[in-house]
Amino acid sequence: MLELAIIGGGPAGLSAGLYATRGGLKEVVMFEKGMPGGQITSSSEMENYPGVAEVKSGFDFMMPWQEQCFRFGLKHEMAEVVRVKRKENHFAIVLSNQKEVESKSVIIATGGSPKRSGVKGEDVYWGKGVSSCATCDGFFYKNKEVAVLGGGDTAVEESIYLAKICSKVTLIHRRNAFRASPVTLERAKNEAKIEFLTPYGIEEICGDDSGVTGLKLKNLEEETAKEIKVDGIFVLIGFDVNNSVLMQEDGSAICATNEYGQAIVNLKMETNIPGLFVAGDLRIDAPRQVVCAAADGATAALGAIEYIEHHK
Repeated sequence: MLELAIIGGGPAGLSAGLYATRGGLKEVVMFEKGMPGGQITSSSEMENYPGVAEVKSGFDFMMPWQEQCFRFGLKHEMAEVVRVKRKENHFAIVLSNQKEVESKSVIIATGGSPKRSGVKGEDVYWGKGVSSCATCDGFFYKNKEVAVLGGGDTAVEESIYLAKICSKVTLIHRRNAFRASPVTLERAKNEAKIEFLTPYGIEEICGDDSGVTGLKLKNLEEETAKEIKVDGIFVLIGFDVNNSVLMQEDGSAICATNEYGQAIVNLKMETNIPGLFVAGDLRIDAPRQVVCAAADGATAALGAIEYIEHHK
């Protein structure tokens, strides 16, 4: 039986593996169906991780993590986990081939992914002017014009954040009414750099070899076309957490979750199920930053070590 099973090989999972093995656990396996690294590996530039002064691609940034995290005995099993279930006083990791691996404790760090709009040009320029994180990429557009697509709290809040960096922010939403809270919306309307475009949809994201150059828009009420020039666009229409491993055969979750399917944890990354921890973007109130995910993983690993010591 394993001492600790880690589900997910992004920054949270790798950090959990590093801290768990270096902290003395001997039987630790990280289950990741692909190569470790997480969604940050698709980022074109990474420059806001403390202590790493060189600007690197997400892939290059994550490469040393694997070597470091495997140095102390972390094992990687390239397998897809279907679910994690409680089994007497331990856990069973159910794989896609129906094999079950038993473990005393589990850290789930399967993350999530931003919803994409499906607009023409989005995939072509993803990471080259199309982003889903203003905190991550806003600095690259200092004193430039950008657009934000979305109508919820995240889209409006990120527009306010970008207005402090960019020369102009065009907030595009397909409806005249916003889902964002009235207070947040009022703050955005009082920001001189933010222009609201409603009810508009994006027909195409345009660009060249250097990246995004503009947008083709359509007024959804009047059926009229409009083009604007921007250097980047932030698609902020939602975020899906990868919570399928939490779901049991009866459709319930193994631990407490909120209305968005995010695992409810305390400051130690503990769920309401003893021995089960959730770290990174899958947990409630995740900032969705690499440095925060890494900290989550370390915190969860320390909690797992303590749990195992008390349940020998």
